[in-house]
Amino acid sequence: MRKSLLLFGVTLVASLTIAWARPNRAQEKPADTQAANPDAKIPQEEIDRKNPVKPTPEGLAAARRVYAYDCAMCHGKDGGGKGDLVDTMKLTLPDWRDPASQAGKTDGEFFYVISNGRGKMVGEKDRAPETLRWNLVNLVRSFAKKDGQEKPAS
Repeated sequence: MRKSLLLFGVTLVASLTIAWARPNRAQEKPADTQAANPDAKIPQEEIDRKNPVKPTPEGLAAARRVYAYDCAMCHGKDGGGKGDLVDTMKLTLPDWRDPASQAGKTDGEFFYVISNGRGKMVGEKDRAPETLRWNLVNLVRSFAKKDGQEKPAS
């Protein structure tokens, strides 16, 4: 019994040491320095990329759940750019509710940034399927609707 307890103790200490030494991968900065640099140019083929996912109530609801968990802390729950971490992280974020803030930006640009991250923002490429990332683009677009409705564009 004594040997079992000793073996258990050694295993527990080794496991805790490994867990403590291993960095939290979800919070690591992106390895791609281009994506991490807020001034980095988005490739033209990404800018020209078209959104293959039409906005639907179901798609927007799925995107809203992910947005509430992963994005709202910085971008604000309504896309206003005033989330809880803005001051702490010294961020200046656009107000996506203002149509002018989205003017001139393509869905491909939004998709690229959502996928790869930018500045302090971690990308969703390894954490969310492509369809969900396109639905996040649709959700961001819906923030700027004048009537506040999340209706598909006609």
